[in-house]
Amino acid sequence: METSSSTDARIHSYRIDVPQDELDDLRDRLARTRWGSEIPGAGWSRGVPTDYLRGLVAYWADAFDWRKAEAELNEFPQFTTEIDGQNIHFLHVRSQNPAAVPLLLLHDWPCSFVQFADVIRPLAEDFHVIVTSTPGTGFSGPLGEAGWNTGRIAGAFVELMDRLGYSAYGVQGTGGGAWIATEMGRQASDKIVGIHVNGLLTFPSGDPAEFEGLTAPEQERLARLENFQQDMMGFNAIQSTRPQTLAYGLHDSPVGQLAWIVEKFKEWTDAAAELPEDAVGRDRLLTNVSVYWFSGTAGSSANLYYETAHDANAWTPKARGTVPTGVAVALSSDIAIRRFAERDHNITYWNELERGGNFLALEQPEAFVTDVRAFFGTLGT
Repeated sequence: METSSSTDARIHSYRIDVPQDELDDLRDRLARTRWGSEIPGAGWSRGVPTDYLRGLVAYWADAFDWRKAEAELNEFPQFTTEIDGQNIHFLHVRSQNPAAVPLLLLHDWPCSFVQFADVIRPLAEDFHVIVTSTPGTGFSGPLGEAGWNTGRIAGAFVELMDRLGYSAYGVQGTGGGAWIATEMGRQASDKIVGIHVNGLLTFPSGDPAEFEGLTAPEQERLARLENFQQDMMGFNAIQSTRPQTLAYGLHDSPVGQLAWIVEKFKEWTDAAAELPEDAVGRDRLLTNVSVYWFSGTAGSSANLYYETAHDANAWTPKARGTVPTGVAVALSSDIAIRRFAERDHNITYWNELERGGNFLALEQPEAFVTDVRAFFGTLGT
């Protein structure tokens, strides 16, 4: 399965090196934040509470060590290449295992390749690990043009794996990354040996028969789906209609960028976690936000929501996927229902985990690695 030599002249080595003046500018902006008022006692019901955000901002400005985070990320071999006119940033960590299978990892918004920082080395015991930055996000840089929808991104990642010399490989996707992964399966079913997903979105078709006999846990997940759809009316309504307007505030204000991201970490991590950093760790959370800030991709990362909302093909019925697909479901927070998933995908593996949320690789790295290994083990890879 592995024929890669990475000698393609179109692939260039990359190293993160944020200029010191950008670090100084960040601290200056944080120190000059113009704090507004809030309704007393609202907690998280109306958004991120001011007192919580003030504490997180103080830590970002005075205690968080970007240079340490930068050095840790630079321990992984990183590269860039241009595909379809767009810069693509990715990590490529080769396994010493001669039987290793290439495995492409796809992150979700508002995360980045940082999402997989804690699972790359253990996965590299069994896989050649490739981690991409979604076009328009992080060090893949701002988008150069419109039209980067799920299908186009999936096609670019198929091209990336071809460019690396991999003729057969697995894909893992989280949340929005799961959408891209399953679309890759439709475009390149002859190359992808298996797809593993978590944070999978499954929707009823409208047939009342689909609701018959749902278990109590599935009924609970269905209720979460309704809450998720209400949540989508907030951030998704803005990002899918006016991403450019939103970008001015987030690109200019690091506190605005932090609040926009941290709210989703509060909503989409393990329900047992009182605060986002209880689920993913404060330094990992701020490393992820810093990647968005230093790359200036608040607006371009939101454009995928716009493209999806305005892509007629995104919502038309599609043929059921044929690639073997494994699903990890975090019981405390996920909304995936198996019968809905099996209607659309070739589900060959389904595992329900007691803990975790949408960002499973960050929240429960050991459980994530174990589940990925288990799924691909069922395929004999």
